[in-house]
Amino acid sequence: MAKTQLGARVDADIAELAKKRAADLGLSIGDYLARLVQDDASGLRARAVDAAARFLAEHQGVFDEAEDAHQASPGARAA
Repeated sequence: MAKTQLGARVDADIAELAKKRAADLGLSIGDYLARLVQDDASGLRARAVDAAARFLAEHQGVFDEAEDAHQASPGARAA
């Protein structure tokens, strides 16, 4: 498939984050952005966010109990 060059302006911190994330994944910036667009267009990202929300809703009590236990533990406070 032929590739087309795009131009976009983003804040410096976003550009740096994109570069680092692409490098972490072993991708070029172009391939990383293409993956993000494909995931977004296919609904994959929305499905992942929905799944995470359902997981948290179902298990929020467990997280709350763990946090409460951690806060109640003697010596658990930061110096």
